[in-house]
Amino acid sequence: MAVEGDRPRANFSELVTVMARLRDECPWDRSQTHRSLVTYLVEETGEVIDAIEAGTDRDLVEELGDLLLQVVFHSRIGEEEGRFDIDEVVGGIVAKLVARHPYVFSDEEVPDDLDAAWEARKAAAKGRTSSLDGIARSLSSVVRATKVISRARSRGVDVALPDEAMTAEGVGEHMLALIARAQASGVDPDQALRDRLRRLEDEIRDAERRRS
Repeated sequence: MAVEGDRPRANFSELVTVMARLRDECPWDRSQTHRSLVTYLVEETGEVIDAIEAGTDRDLVEELGDLLLQVVFHSRIGEEEGRFDIDEVVGGIVAKLVARHPYVFSDEEVPDDLDAAWEARKAAAKGRTSSLDGIARSLSSVVRATKVISRARSRGVDVALPDEAMTAEGVGEHMLALIARAQASGVDPDQALRDRLRRLEDEIRDAERRRS
């Protein structure tokens, strides 16, 4: 490891080597499992977001390192269990990026709708039949709703969705006002959104069945 300016520098293989030694010699690191690390993965992801939105470069460098550690940690556990290793993790994402960008790595034309083209290639690669396939249930209600709506639109599913233009500031104001009104009315806004989202998902599945 070298130091340039006030921040240390190292290559990726050094991190892999350090993680392997920690798994061998540190009782806490040795005791961790994929499941026990989930809470740290969620926490570190949130701290990266905080650093992006309100932190300094130093903060972002630190938090990205903490998040990268989670990837290497899980990969080391996978290697010890004979399931997969870090080279497979890296190889998988490299192969995916190349396959999903034929207009960069081959002679295809750049598609007019990049989001729709990405989703179509993803669906084909994974054998997905519904626009809802592969959307994580563990996402927050707002993030999941955004994914569901984006998928429905990019796949051309025939469901009614509002599309009046809004500014980012306007969205924030409206969402905050809705949450405040819900709280004043004794309504859990997160639960209300999850309930409505489930109905939208049913509508999307019905539309897809009619189309097929």
